Amino acid sequence: MKRARFLGVAVSISLLVLVSGGLISVRSDSAPPAPTGFTTPTLQNNPGSQSVSNGIVEPSGDTFQLDQSVFEEEEGTDTGLGPVYNARSCVDCHQSPVSGGVSQVSELRVGHYDIHGNFVNPTITINGGLNTIANRSLINDRAVCPQASERVPLTEYVRALRMSLNTLGDGFVEAIADSTLQSIAQQQPGQSGGRIVGEYIEVPVVEAPGQTRIGRFGWKDQHGSILSFAGDAYLNEQGISNRLNPTDTTTVCKTDTDPEDQPDAIGMADIDHFAQFIRGTQAPPVDPVLMATADAQAGQTLFTQVGCNICHVTSITTAPAGTVLNGGTYTVPDALGNKVINPYSDFLLHNIGTGDGVQQNGPSDTTFKMRTAPLWGLRTHVRLMHDGLSGSRTEAILRHGGEASGVLKSYLGLSVKQQNQLLTFLNAL
Repeated sequence: MKRARFLGVAVSISLLVLVSGGLISVRSDSAPPAPTGFTTPTLQNNPGSQSVSNGIVEPSGDTFQLDQSVFEEEEGTDTGLGPVYNARSCVDCHQSPVSGGVSQVSELRVGHYDIHGNFVNPTITINGGLNTIANRSLINDRAVCPQASERVPLTEYVRALRMSLNTLGDGFVEAIADSTLQSIAQQQPGQSGGRIVGEYIEVPVVEAPGQTRIGRFGWKDQHGSILSFAGDAYLNEQGISNRLNPTDTTTVCKTDTDPEDQPDAIGMADIDHFAQFIRGTQAPPVDPVLMATADAQAGQTLFTQVGCNICHVTSITTAPAGTVLNGGTYTVPDALGNKVINPYSDFLLHNIGTGDGVQQNGPSDTTFKMRTAPLWGLRTHVRLMHDGLSGSRTEAILRHGGEASGVLKSYLGLSVKQQNQLLTFLNAL
């Protein structure tokens, strides 16, 4: 399998195809690289005015600048914030180094297990015991009034932190065909001596009732559609009900009528602008100067040599433009179709010994599995792994056990110089 020596520019790619019942790799030079760049600066004045999209065509009357300004808009109780929430805007949780990126913000999930060992979503009591929020593992850190403030019951001994995720380039991730993720999963056991077995799960496409798709967004792959993700986050992170999630989690101190997110003058609701902004962002770029150094180039080779690339997949090609996705509700546009991306992720679920013990859209065997963290834009991350508890690249690597134990053993077998070269490569991402 040949790869571009400098991953910031895709020279040639490998596509996974099914031929005569067996998986093989074939080389293709037809797909261009996805545009990359941190091109959505966060501005106080005239938000979005200096931003550059990936070339996506906007709906009639819409602009990329408008999409970003809605993404950055802060909500208040007079516009439907709460009653329970974590942040006042999307950009509060997705903003490093530009709008749409990662942040230091984490969320808390809790629960317990039944007598059979199955994860149980808790019922949270609020308002002095007069009201409850049922069947929801998320504990919101903020509320619009004291009565709505949530607390973790002593019965919920499963405690898990989740760091906010990067959304830059996620339009390309959405445009990956399900069959591509399935092919990656099918190859992994053979690449790892049977140790690494990525799992893909079918999750509901909320905007297409009754339809499912392979999940790829969220630490548990709980969404396969950006619009589904946006609607979920608007309700659960900002407390704003919308057409996909039309009812607030509680009526205590509620200030508005459901659903609160209504279409604007051009017929787009906030969740539509959120989705359009994310789909229009460029993929995170590498540091070209550091990546061109001898140490980073050597580290790139070692990354593959020790097997990091089995899960942190170097390059993936998106589905062709015109492909219909998300239960028939979305068609891959020219800007996103047939593009090579370098996400350093397989977007599959794995058990590497760090799982948070929370089950969401997947079956019970996913309770201790997490999605492979995409490493593009890694140099902008301070708190690593899903819980943010690793403060350095080395600490994060050393936490890789379970399915990744063989890869960790290979890493530990490297010389100190080689380990530093691998770290230099990671610092260039």
